[in-house]
Amino acid sequence: MEKKWYGTAHKGLRYFEHDTRKHGKRYDRYYSIRFRVDGKLHTYGVGWVSEGIPEAIHKAEPNLGFEDYCLKLLRQYKGNVKTGAGPKSPKEQRSIEQAKIDQLEQEKQQAEKEAITFGKFFEDTYLPQAKADKKEKTVEREEGLFNKWIKTAISDLSMKDVTPFHLEKLKRDMKTDELSDRSIEYALSIVRQVFNTAKRLKVFTGENPTNDVKFPKPDNGRMRFLTKKEAEALLNYLKVHSQDVHDITLLSLHCGLRFGEIAALTWQDVNTKTGILTIRDAKAGSRYAFMTEQAIAMMKTRQDNRPKKSKLSNFIFKGRKGKLKQISLTFAKAVEALKFNKGIDDPRLHIVFHSCRHSYASWLVEQGQDLYTVQKLLGHKTNVMTQRYSHISENKFRDAAKALSQALQPQQAGQVVNFPK
Repeated sequence: MEKKWYGTAHKGLRYFEHDTRKHGKRYDRYYSIRFRVDGKLHTYGVGWVSEGIPEAIHKAEPNLGFEDYCLKLLRQYKGNVKTGAGPKSPKEQRSIEQAKIDQLEQEKQQAEKEAITFGKFFEDTYLPQAKADKKEKTVEREEGLFNKWIKTAISDLSMKDVTPFHLEKLKRDMKTDELSDRSIEYALSIVRQVFNTAKRLKVFTGENPTNDVKFPKPDNGRMRFLTKKEAEALLNYLKVHSQDVHDITLLSLHCGLRFGEIAALTWQDVNTKTGILTIRDAKAGSRYAFMTEQAIAMMKTRQDNRPKKSKLSNFIFKGRKGKLKQISLTFAKAVEALKFNKGIDDPRLHIVFHSCRHSYASWLVEQGQDLYTVQKLLGHKTNVMTQRYSHISENKFRDAAKALSQALQPQQAGQVVNFPK
C-alpha cells in the first residue's frame, strides 16, 4: 500500500505515519525533505521521530525539535548543492561521518600497535616466527644476544620511540665490554630484522632506526687453508682415532661441504655410481656436490658396513640422539696434536673444521678453476664470499703477464718476432 504523505507548515518538509507504531500519543512519523536547485528536484529521507536526533547535534542544541532539525538539514543540503561544497544528502553525510569514525578507529588501532614495546613484540611475535622459520642454532644465538644486550638497551621502549641514539649506545656498551665487531653487527642485524618484521605485519609504520646506524664491518674471514700434506697428516691421524670423524673430514676436504650439510646427509642423498651427493635445504638452497674417487670409495665402504635394516632416510653420520649437532672434539685434538695452530695468535689463521671447506675451494683455484665454478660448487648464493679466493689465482695471472713480457722483449737485430694471429 502506497504511503500517504502529509505536508507541514514548512515548505519542503513532509512526513508519513507508521501504520501501528506510536511515539508518544500519536503515530510515529517519518520525515522527508525536498528542494529544487536549477530546476532539479532533490528528495531525501531524514528518519523516524522515534529514532531521535543524532546525539552530537542533540548535545549541541538540546532544545532543537525534530522538525527544526529537518529544516536545518534542508537548508544545509540545499546550500551545499548550490555551492558544491560539503555533503549534499543525508546518505553522503552518513558516509562522511562513517569515514571519520573509521579513520579514528584505524588511528586508534595503529596507536595501540605502535605503543607495543620492542621487547614484547620480540618475545610474542618475532621469536615464535623465528623458531618456525630459522635453524635452532640461529634462534639460540639471536635469543642470547637479545637477553644479554638488546633487552637492556631498548626492550622497554615502544617501537616508535627507539632511535638511532639508543642503538649507538648499544654499540658502545658492547664495544666497551670488548665484544667482537661480528657480535655487534649481529645484534644490530637482529634489531633490523625485528623492525622489518613489524613493518611487514603493519604493526610499525615508521622508519627503521637501524637505517641511520653504521654497522661494524668485521674482517673475520678465515684466510688460512691446509696444504695437501697437512690434510693428509690430518686424515691419517683421524683414521687411527675415529673413523667417523675421518670420513666427515674427508667429505669436507674433498667435496667442500659444511658440517651442517654433512650432518644432514642421508643414504638417499648418495649416488656412488654417478659420484653425486644431493645437498638438500642448504644455506643458499639445495644443490648437488660431486665426490672425488676417494670420497666415493669411502661412501661405498660405509654402505657395505651399514646395518642391513638401515633405511635410506637414515643419517649417514649419527649422533647420540639422531642427527649430529657438532663436530667431535677428536678433530680439535687432532689439530692440537699436529700443532697446526702453534704460535698463531690471530683466530682467523687458526685451523678449525670449516678450514677443510676453505681448503677445498683454495685447491680448486690453485688447479686453475675459475671463481664462478668454485662459487657453484661451494653453494654460495652470490660471488661475494667466493671473492676471498681470488688472491690465490693472482699467481696464475702474474705468470701470464710474465710470459707476455718475455714475448715482447726486444729481439736481436734481424730477428723476426712472430705474434699469434
